[in-house]
Parts: sequence; C-alpha cells; structure tokens
Amino acid sequence: MTVPTELPTADAGTHWVLTLSCPDRPGIVHAVAGLLAEHGGNITESQQFGDQLTGLFFMRVQVTATVARGALEAALTDLAARFEMAWHLDVAGRPVRTLVMGSTAAHCLNDLAFRQRSENLPVDLVAVVSNHTALADLAAFYDIPFHHVPVTSATKASAEARLLELVEELDVELVVLARYMQILSDDLCRSLSGRIINIHHSFLPSFKGARPYAQAHDRGVKLIGATAHYVTGDLDEGPIIEQDVERVDHTRTVDDLVALGQDVERRTLARAVRWHAEHRVLLDGHRTIVFR
Repeated sequence: MTVPTELPTADAGTHWVLTLSCPDRPGIVHAVAGLLAEHGGNITESQQFGDQLTGLFFMRVQVTATVARGALEAALTDLAARFEMAWHLDVAGRPVRTLVMGSTAAHCLNDLAFRQRSENLPVDLVAVVSNHTALADLAAFYDIPFHHVPVTSATKASAEARLLELVEELDVELVVLARYMQILSDDLCRSLSGRIINIHHSFLPSFKGARPYAQAHDRGVKLIGATAHYVTGDLDEGPIIEQDVERVDHTRTVDDLVALGQDVERRTLARAVRWHAEHRVLLDGHRTIVFR
C-alpha cells in the first residue's frame, strides 16, 4: 500500500495523528508527550483511556511537527519496544482510499459520496462494487468507477476473489458495506479484519428476513435504529462503532418507517466511516474505543 510520506504546510510542518495501545502502566502519557516534544512536536489534540477490564491503555494524539517522518517513526519504534506498544502514524486528514459495496439500495452510497464531495468526509471513494447494476448510474454521477460482480452460490468464491483483487489493485484501505445484501465468507472477513465496516438496521435478531420494517410495524415498535460495526465471521456481531435510534409511534406507516430507517442508517454509517478515517476508532477485543 502506498501512503503519502507527509503533507507539508508553509510554516508549522506536518499535522500527524498518532494512535497507540499497550498494557496500562504509569508513565505512558509522559513518555509519548516527551518524545513528541523532543522532536519539535506541538500537541493539538490528545485523548486517552485505560480499560480496567482488559488492562489495556489507548491513546490518540494529533501533533504538528517539522521532523521528517522517518525520524519520528524510528523514535516511536524504540518507545514501542519499552511499552509493548502497537501504534499507527498517519497524516491528519489524509483521505482514506475506500471501496463501497452495495446491492440495490442507494441511500448509504449516495450519502457517503455526497459527504465526501461537500462535507470533507476524509475518504477517497475509488470504486463501487455491486452484485447488481442498479447503482451504476449513481456511481457514474459521482465519477466513481463501478464494478459489477454478480454473486450466486456457484460463483461466491470467485466473486470474493475478484473483490480482493480490486482491494489490492486499488490500494484500498477501507471497505464499506453500504447495504450490501450478501453474507461474506469467514476467510474474506479475516482478510479484511479491522478495515471493513457494515451498516444494518437494529431490529436484528427480532425481525430477520424479508421486509423487517413491515414486521416491526406489525409489532408496533416504538424505536427504530441502526448499527455500524466492523465485519467479522459472526453475522452482524462485529465490534460496534456507532448506533443511533429514531422514536416512532402508532401514526407511522410502513413507508414512514422505511424512510426513517434509511435516514438513521446513512447518518450512523457516515459517522462510523468518518471516525475510522480520522483514526478515532481503536479495537479493544470485541469492543471499540471511539475517541470522538
């Protein structure tokens, strides 16, 4: 994967974002802040959390520095050895190369593409992959290359192989399932672990199968919602990034629920994608730490 080394500014240098996790112990914040100061860094944002259940410490820092990336990475490598630390360094705000998968519903794809174009959502939408052709015109409207990859029980393995080829060819860093109505294999989920996000309505497991909003209406639900999560081999049970709900009552029709559900789905997915792209989400086992 090719990642820009740095994006220089006129005077202040490069604005970096550093994320890290390690076993919790005294002195971590002091050591990180000291290292950054020694390299001429000015911290502009810092958040940290110690998980008492797992004994792990998590930290996200934004820092402006003129030091070269190589020197900063070398210093972080030395620090990581002292603290058994996993870390990641990137340029703050760098658009993350993103592939979106969809089937026929357009609301999530349209929302992500619009936010990327008009709201500085820090992603670069490099491809749309679909098992149908319904989204081709929408992709063309936003000048996103469209790839039709049909999926049947007989072609599922070859379709997933084609997806992985595109991920490799396009240097994809994030895959987003924007109402992609296919179940991914365990092998594919493992291959893309930590960099594939899904959105689904929050009726599961109460209303599975076809027409969940009609089922919800028939049962007189009072809340509808959506969940954005990382994808694992356990269907719709991966680490949760964001959830949202909308209150409804007996006056709402099935069509109302569908419209409200699509709205909550797209805004929930957009927040999850933004937080991931801004390196605000750190995995903590089957949970997530989200530094908003």
